[in-house]
Amino acid sequence: MSPIPGLRTPESRFESLPGYPWPARYTGDLPALGGLRLHYVDEGPRDAPVTWLCLHGNPAWSYLYRHMLPVFLAAGHRVVAPDMPGFGKSDKPTDVAQHSFRWHRQVLLEFVESLDLRHVNLVVQDWGGLLGLTLPMAAPARYRGLLVMNTYLATAETPLPEGFVQWRSMCRTRPDFAISRLFARGNPQMSAAECAAYDAPFPDRAYRVATQAFPEMVPEFPGDDGVAVSRQAAAFWAREWTGRSMMAVGAQDPVFTPARMEQLRQGIRGCPPPMLVAQGGHFVQEHGAAIAAQALRQLA
Repeated sequence: MSPIPGLRTPESRFESLPGYPWPARYTGDLPALGGLRLHYVDEGPRDAPVTWLCLHGNPAWSYLYRHMLPVFLAAGHRVVAPDMPGFGKSDKPTDVAQHSFRWHRQVLLEFVESLDLRHVNLVVQDWGGLLGLTLPMAAPARYRGLLVMNTYLATAETPLPEGFVQWRSMCRTRPDFAISRLFARGNPQMSAAECAAYDAPFPDRAYRVATQAFPEMVPEFPGDDGVAVSRQAAAFWAREWTGRSMMAVGAQDPVFTPARMEQLRQGIRGCPPPMLVAQGGHFVQEHGAAIAAQALRQLA
């Protein structure tokens, strides 16, 4: 495989981030990465009874889980939170065509295998769910639980949410929108420094290829990349899943509304009624401490 061209955000951009004390870990050995470097947080005992695999979406990164990680770690568990290629501290492919559903899924599959993750509680939101919900069927024995938040399976069986269509249109017309402002608008409880942490991975527009690519990557029609595997995943969650499940829903999310999330919940075998986070928006992990505490009760 030819090397994949990419940019690397200077480490200085990540100095003194509030609430994010964990040391950086990197891998460049995954075949799908083509020489790129992937960043991840990996904390807690390697032989812990539970490993929480936390997958972020667009335009976030592992910083999104800073309120949840301490809760899981205090329980004596292991937490693994990667940054997808193009986000956070991971390298950023500069060719928009590199970003595809199939490629990002393959990176995640190889990542799970490379760390030999077991006893996994899968934690997903946004693109972390579109991709992450397709992972367990590839290795069901690795997974024991699911915490799903504000996302969906891209089966192209219903129209895209209107809120997402508007979001995609905005990304097309304003590809360099301020990510910190997006978080501030939906999370008034966040400090200016916390909001700025979401801008840190992107020194300038050249680093923003992934944030431009991901809205266009969402499968919309039956033949789109990702639809077939998403339909297989839907069948897995409805008929074959035997682990415990929990859903947390940000009630203020204009895209994945409580009604939309109810459709997903009904397709997950044994998933109980959701935890509704009244003040939570799309990035509901910004209220994550309470969600993590409830997840310990329901899943661990």
